Amino acid sequence: MAVLNLHHLRLFRAVARDGTLTGAAQALNLSQSALSTQIKSLEAMLGHALFERRGRGLVLTEAGRIALDHAESIFRTAEDLTATLRNTGTARRPLRVGALATLSRNFQMEFLIPLIGRADVELVLRSGAQSDLLRGLEALAIDIVLTNLAPARDTSSPYLVHDLSEQPVSLIGTPSPPGLASRSLVDLLGNEPLVLPTPESALRASFDALIERLGVVPKIAAEVDDMAMLRLLTRANAGLAVIPPIVVRDELNAGILVEHAQFEGISERFCAITLQRRFPNPLVAELLDTFEFDHG
Repeated sequence: MAVLNLHHLRLFRAVARDGTLTGAAQALNLSQSALSTQIKSLEAMLGHALFERRGRGLVLTEAGRIALDHAESIFRTAEDLTATLRNTGTARRPLRVGALATLSRNFQMEFLIPLIGRADVELVLRSGAQSDLLRGLEALAIDIVLTNLAPARDTSSPYLVHDLSEQPVSLIGTPSPPGLASRSLVDLLGNEPLVLPTPESALRASFDALIERLGVVPKIAAEVDDMAMLRLLTRANAGLAVIPPIVVRDELNAGILVEHAQFEGISERFCAITLQRRFPNPLVAELLDTFEFDHG
């Protein structure tokens, strides 16, 4: 079995970081042809192409992304050994998690708890718009995306959608004024100010369908696309929030907020999105196997 050449790995890492042979060769003070030969030697030894050309640049293949993860781990361990002689054998496997920026932080924490604090795991957490996260997933810069907006799937879709949880939705607000719990849901929806998710959310679509059936015209105090801001507005008594209790679990436990009513037939779906990969990150399967589907 061929011995892995660390010099080849250093050159490979330089190309991966620069995205071009020309730029990496200049930084390394090598000719472009010499650098290309070294990269091809590494690819031949590993048995996989590490880059594919897109336009004038190079992007990592799936095998290239795996190789870069290991290369970074190898060099971190070498640096630790040289510096302290204490951290050998503690290489961490990275897991890159993308989460919709508006997604409940409490739900994210519940999903990630099995890996938090593990000495062999490095969590890399990113939040953003779903379109950006899915592009990161396809570019192999993200291993798994957490969202409450399941993408449309057809025969050409590259995504695998894993249902994680279906949470109930309630009408939640501060404990005052007293007497709200004794009023009907229709009364509350028609006469109390409401803090709602924005119209493009799946939860808002379900809510709008409900009030249409009930013949209610709501008094909208605020529309918010961020669950954290929705939680803060509710705490500030801006109105009654249409929200899954998991989002404000800590406030409910502390008595800062209370459930004034529950919605029948409305729920929030949480899911994870992955790609079918030849070299899947084993931490993804570990998390999905650990996190049993919860109907709330």
